[in-house]
Amino acid sequence: MKFQQFLSATVILSAMTLSTLASDMPDSNKMSNVLRLSVPVATDANSETFGVVLNKSLQKVTLNELAANSALYVGNAFQVDAKVAKVCQKKGCFFIAQQDDDVMRVAFRDYGFFVPTDSAGKTVTLAGELIKKEMTAEQVAHFNQDMQGGSDAMKEGVVYEIVADSVMIPKT
Repeated sequence: MKFQQFLSATVILSAMTLSTLASDMPDSNKMSNVLRLSVPVATDANSETFGVVLNKSLQKVTLNELAANSALYVGNAFQVDAKVAKVCQKKGCFFIAQQDDDVMRVAFRDYGFFVPTDSAGKTVTLAGELIKKEMTAEQVAHFNQDMQGGSDAMKEGVVYEIVADSVMIPKT
C-alpha cells in the first residue's frame, strides 16, 4: 500500500513539474525559424555587419547602375544600398537585392559567411564586386527552392551577380 501511495505521489509531482516547465517554455507559435549561422563582425545600436568590417571608402553605386552598366563594374569593388527581396531560407547563404525593378543575386565571398534568414524587407549596405557567370537550369531550380519561391534574378544563361565581402543589416 505504501508503494502505491509513493508511486501516486511521484506521478502527481512529476506531472506538476512538467506542467510548470511547459508554462516557462516559449509558445511554439512564437518560436522563430530564423537561422543565424554567422556571428556579426561588428555591431552597433542600429546594425550588425557580417563578413568583414564594411569599407565605407569604396565607390558608392546604385543597384540600378550595376544592372544598367554591368560590364563596366565587373571585378571592381564598390558599395551599394539595396533592399533584400528574398533570402535563402536553408542557410542565409545568398539573397536577392532589389532597387525598383532591378534585381540581382548576392552571394558571399568564398561562402565565408551567411546572413540571418529573416533579413528580407530590410535595406542593407554591402561592399563587394560584380561577377559575370553562366547559370544553369539546375542552379536556377536549386536557388529558387532554397528561397522557397522564385525570383526574376534567377534565370538561365549569362547573369551578373554581386559577390559581397561585407553586409551591414539594420536591426529593425
